[in-house]
Amino acid sequence: MGNDIETDGAEQIAKALHRNDTLRSLRMTGNKVGNKGGMFFAAMLQINSTLEELDLGDCDLGIQCLIAFATVLKQNNSMRSINLNRPLFYVLQEDTSIHLALMLKVNNTLQEIHLSKHDMTDSGVERLCEALHENQTLKYLDLSCNKITRDGVKCLAELLKRNTTLEILDLTSNRMEDEGVIYLAKAIHSYNSRLKALAIVSNNITGQGLKALAAAIKLNQGLQYIYIWGNVLDEEASTAFSQLLLSGRLNTSSTDVRPYTVDGRVYLTELFHGLKKHYYWTPTYGIVDDPVCNSSLAIINDQTP
Repeated sequence: MGNDIETDGAEQIAKALHRNDTLRSLRMTGNKVGNKGGMFFAAMLQINSTLEELDLGDCDLGIQCLIAFATVLKQNNSMRSINLNRPLFYVLQEDTSIHLALMLKVNNTLQEIHLSKHDMTDSGVERLCEALHENQTLKYLDLSCNKITRDGVKCLAELLKRNTTLEILDLTSNRMEDEGVIYLAKAIHSYNSRLKALAIVSNNITGQGLKALAAAIKLNQGLQYIYIWGNVLDEEASTAFSQLLLSGRLNTSSTDVRPYTVDGRVYLTELFHGLKKHYYWTPTYGIVDDPVCNSSLAIINDQTP
């Protein structure tokens, strides 16, 4: 991760993996391999049938490269997780979303996909949702840091009413506001019991929306991990989530807020928890207090109901 590997280095690594049958996971995060370097990795996936996890987040991938990955993953049967976060787009368009949606419609092995900072709008989300109505394997969908509003979230809520596979949904730093989270709350309340983790950090949601979400969580025992910091945590929101924590429905290791009281009024303070707490670092000694909390793979692999 961040080893100053550029296009030439990416070419050598990708070519070496043509004949490698032991490596299961490769993390290239932060290496500026560029569009051409990414194309070498896409070509590699046409040959390699062993690699299961590939992280090319923040690698300056281009549109052509993302389309190549979408095309290759229609046929690849070994990949379980791919990170395509933060590609370089010079114009706003949804071409990559369309190609990725077509891939997800037919791919039956991918369990985790990261599409953060793709400049994705509601139309792109709509296409993804159309595909995921037919997908029975994807468990973790990361759409953080995009341009998704209440309309896109409405499509995701409709997906959750029917999808029985998704377990983790990351919508951090979008624009859903109260109407968007209310759509999600209704789906969680009445239809979906499979979702285990939901991140809606920094979406300009007020107490109205968070209160509705808290009411849905109270009745949905499947949703165990919820991250809400960065929204408008007014008195209504603080009271609702304080009640969830004090009742034991949530615990402080599975959310990013903790209640405290000043002059009889409840407030929420931030806890440094989240789906990616240990993404860029791990403890130098000892073990994480809760191996499932804040770890996407552990959440997915946790077999508890």
